[in-house]
Amino acid sequence: MMISVTQSSGFGGGEFYSGERRAKRRRSRSKDDVVFYDMFASDDSDTDSEGGSIEKKGRNDLFKKRQAKDEDNIGAFEKHTKGIGTKLLEKMGYKGGGLGKNAQGIVAPIQAKLRPKNMGMGFNHYKESANVPTLQESVDEIKVSGIQQKEKPLLKQGSSKKKEKEYVTADEFFVKKQEQGLDVVQNMRGPQVRLLTNLENLNSEEKLRENDNKPMPELQHNINLIFDMAKLDKKKILQDLRNERETFVILHNEKEKLKDNAALEKKQLDTIEEMVSVMERLRLLGTSTLESLATSFVDLHTRFPNEYKIFSLATIASSFALPLFIREFQGWDPLQNPTHGLNVMSLWKDLLEEDEIFDSLFMEVVFPAVVRLSGTDTWQARDPEPLLRFLDSWEQLLPHSVLQTILDNIVMPKLTSAVDSWDPRRETIPIHLWVHPWLPLLGSKLETLYHTIQNRLESVLHAWHPSDMSAYYILSPWKMVFDPIRWEQIMVRYIIPKLLAVMHEFEVNPADQKLDQFYWVRIWACVIPIHHMLHIMDVFFNKWQEVLYQWLCSKPDFQEVRKWYLSWKDLIPSELLSNEHVRYRLNLGLNMMNQAAVGLEVIQSSLREFEAQKAAAQVAKGCATEEMGGGVMSLKEVIEVHAQQNNLMFKPKVGRMKDGHQVYGFGKVSMIIDSLNQKVYAQIEDKWSLVTLEQLVKLEKSYVLRRH
Repeated sequence: MMISVTQSSGFGGGEFYSGERRAKRRRSRSKDDVVFYDMFASDDSDTDSEGGSIEKKGRNDLFKKRQAKDEDNIGAFEKHTKGIGTKLLEKMGYKGGGLGKNAQGIVAPIQAKLRPKNMGMGFNHYKESANVPTLQESVDEIKVSGIQQKEKPLLKQGSSKKKEKEYVTADEFFVKKQEQGLDVVQNMRGPQVRLLTNLENLNSEEKLRENDNKPMPELQHNINLIFDMAKLDKKKILQDLRNERETFVILHNEKEKLKDNAALEKKQLDTIEEMVSVMERLRLLGTSTLESLATSFVDLHTRFPNEYKIFSLATIASSFALPLFIREFQGWDPLQNPTHGLNVMSLWKDLLEEDEIFDSLFMEVVFPAVVRLSGTDTWQARDPEPLLRFLDSWEQLLPHSVLQTILDNIVMPKLTSAVDSWDPRRETIPIHLWVHPWLPLLGSKLETLYHTIQNRLESVLHAWHPSDMSAYYILSPWKMVFDPIRWEQIMVRYIIPKLLAVMHEFEVNPADQKLDQFYWVRIWACVIPIHHMLHIMDVFFNKWQEVLYQWLCSKPDFQEVRKWYLSWKDLIPSELLSNEHVRYRLNLGLNMMNQAAVGLEVIQSSLREFEAQKAAAQVAKGCATEEMGGGVMSLKEVIEVHAQQNNLMFKPKVGRMKDGHQVYGFGKVSMIIDSLNQKVYAQIEDKWSLVTLEQLVKLEKSYVLRRH
């Protein structure tokens, strides 16, 4: 029985059919196909062997008669035309057998042929192209095409334009190819162009041509088909095997994960059961102490830290400890025994972990005892130490909210009441002793009390005398508390005028020196602003310098003078000795002592000269500041101001120079300014001598007297 396969059914298009069905399909095919199938028809059943031969013979005869008739009728249509078709063919080399020089061509292109019904693509190496047309058919086609061309209207001469070539860029070409699909290949190796989407079966036609001569191609095709199906089955089996293995691995991992989860849940269940048993045991032991209860929960926290936090055992521990804490702190007085229960409360703060739970416990146990301090018969503002000891002891455990409540509701009301009733004339305890200890805790909240305190202090300072040292002990602690402006106002209004009066009354007498008044003034040196204190000390130094000058002019014992000088230097407070102005005043006295010791004339310098030299020193140190607009006066500007103060003219003398310096007129005195060395020289008779600003004024006055 003949086996054939078609690609129109099932996997690969294979189909098994009988001789009757094959005969039916054979009748629908062309001549060549019939001959091909008849080659294999001799072994069929009896019903096909005889009938098939007769049918085959009849068809062959009929085909030959038709072909001979067509050949006889070639060119018969020429009798109805002018013979243009034959002429054209002859020009092309046609001589009756075909086109071309050797009559090897055909007159019509190869045309496609309809594939028989139910035949798969490429089945049995079926040729897709149609048979070569006969000569008469070619001639008829050429004539018809010639007639059609003749019927077309001719274009006017010059109207046709040669179609210009269109060029594209590389980018446009690739874009066009990308739109069409760059993976399409044109196979132009055969009679027809084929589009290939892959190169897998590129040589399939060559292989088919090679296999044309192989025997039993259908059987080989079926065998190859069965082999391909077996390969696909094998591939599917391998793929299924891989899927099964992957599924096995996934299920195995899931199984292990479930086992781990089950073990973890069992462990957690055992832990919970153990924790519940401990809780039940602690509940039954109602007489346990805070220390033992804390030890039990510390053990649970150490053994089960995660579960302790997850199940909020801190809340349970607080509920167990609350009755014991209430009993522990019942009747407790924080002022008498501030450290009571401190250690056990510290232990429970670490155990409860969360601040909210501990704060709640603290408010239930400790705070009620503290609230009782607000009573009138408990804590007094003038005795802050008991409450301060309690706050210091509980500083690490005291919640911030509780501390603020104590300060706002207990401390501040009692302090305010105490300050309002304070009278500095009758109080024996200085107010700063019971107000200042609250500065670290209350800070700026105490500023509401400062105005009242200042008014009370000012009310008693009107009648104060510097001999009363109590004012200093009451006022001095407030220097660092009051606002600097407010403090300076108090000093200027009530203290400094009375100290100046004392210093004006003070006498410097080396023979019989009384120092009480000096001590009254000296004690205020650390609290009075320095510029005000220097003004007071200038009153003293003027008297001191005058006494020293008179003493040196009377040929004294220089050892006694030296001891007297050193004793006064020791009496001056260290806050003043570090000041430049005070050191200068002492150096003036030392210079007079040195002049007297070497036998020179003692010159007594004045305070105004010191101010001028001080301004000159500032210029020497800050000349760069002057350039930046810092406001520091130059030596020339100082001399100019000094001249204005003495109603003297100061101007340059045009055209006069001395050693490269401009000569100025200071009144009637000629002078030059050495800005580099910060020195002033005046022309005295025929010499240029170094002078001070005061000496310039004296020279100008003596010059005026000589003129008159």
